[in-house]
Amino acid sequence: MSTSETPSFVRLRVEMVLEISDADALTGTALESIAADFTASGPSADESAEERTHAEDGVREDAAEALASLIDPFDLVSQVPGVELAQASWSSETIDYDPDAEDWTAGEDGDEAYYGIEDNDTDDEEGGGNTER
Repeated sequence: MSTSETPSFVRLRVEMVLEISDADALTGTALESIAADFTASGPSADESAEERTHAEDGVREDAAEALASLIDPFDLVSQVPGVELAQASWSSETIDYDPDAEDWTAGEDGDEAYYGIEDNDTDDEEGGGNTER
């Protein structure tokens, strides 16, 4: 097998801090997306209705959950030629953010401290929207 035929895998880490400027718009969009997902799957069984209610409750209670329900890593890479998403895991959480704090700017580029995060070398799969494809 030549080098061009050998599959290679790349872990792409992206850390973003987003400001929620309109929580009602975010929640409304997430609820519309959930409704569309469950409508597209046809008539709901009791289990599907329970899953939908759980998802709706989550996005109503937490803007971070609403955001996670709308983000799809596949959409981020689907238009990139020559790549196929093998696995994705993501989560979101509400944080205290101060862009002027030393913790958010310390360290070298590529250093976890630069991003204001500590890497515990585990994949956190507790947040909404975790998936494997």
